[in-house]
Formats: sequence, C-alpha cells, structure tokens
Amino acid sequence: MTLFSGAAAEFWMRWVHYFFGLLWIGHLFYFNFSQMAFMAEATPATKSEVTQKLTPRTMFWFRWGAMVTFLSGWAMIGHKMGLGIPATSAWGTIIFSGSILGTVMFLNVWLVIWPNNKIMIDNATKVAKGEAPVPGIAELASRASIGSRTNTLFAIPMLFFMTAASHLPLVLSPE
Repeated sequence: MTLFSGAAAEFWMRWVHYFFGLLWIGHLFYFNFSQMAFMAEATPATKSEVTQKLTPRTMFWFRWGAMVTFLSGWAMIGHKMGLGIPATSAWGTIIFSGSILGTVMFLNVWLVIWPNNKIMIDNATKVAKGEAPVPGIAELASRASIGSRTNTLFAIPMLFFMTAASHLPLVLSPE
C-alpha cells in the first residue's frame, strides 16, 4: 500500500479525524477541568486578561478542531457506505449512535459555546477600555458553561461508540 493510493484514503481520513478530534476534545477537557476552575478563583483583572488573550486562541483551535473532526467523521462514514457497508449493520448502528452525539456536540460548539464566548471576549475588551458591560453577560456565560459541560458528558459515550464500532469484536464485526 502506498501512502497516496485509494486504499490509503481511509487511513488518511482516520488520521485527520483522530488528530483534530484530540485537538477538539482536549480543549473541551481543558476548559471544563482546568480553565473553569482557575477562573472561579482568579482575580477580576486576571479573568479579564485570560478572557481577552487566552480564550480567543483556545476557542479558535477548539471550534476548528470540532469542524474538521465533524467533516472528516462524516466523510469516513460516507466512504464506508460507498464500500457497501449498510447503515443498518451492527457497525452502522453503533457508529451512527456515536455520530448523533458527535453532531450534537459539534452544533453545541458552533451554535452555543462559541457565540456566547465571542460575546464574553468582546465584553471583556470593552470593560477593560472602560466601557459598560454587555447586559446579561452572566446569563451568556452560564449558557456557554452548560453547553460545554453537556459536551463533556456526551464525550465519554461518543468516544465509546466511535471506538466500539471498529474495535469491539465480541459484539460485532465491521461488516
């Protein structure tokens, strides 16, 4: 098998999916297990600086990691379906269970977590310049936090289903 043959396409799609999945879920766990705890103890000045300088960088990799993971995952499913593996097979049922969770998580990133964090970043910048805070900023922060914690809870079963589809031979075969 050469690295750029048709047979290697699945390998490269999977590699991209794993790499960006690690980037996405790694940031998700960082936000929930490290940054949120730190921000709860930080001084207002430190919170402002973290929100203005660190959060935009981490949110960039977080949301684009989610995008590439989502697209490469569905590309791999399309590739498998193109090979004739039916969606109703054991593999299809298990992978689609994980895909549903992954899709909800992806939508949560782009429709809940990122938009609310973007407003919080803009708010921190405005307040640092002496401008008035955005009304309802605490509610936006709460909404982003709930979305992020939901994704953290979904990550464990999603990862189980994704790996079980191809690596749990006692239950099913990949065909």
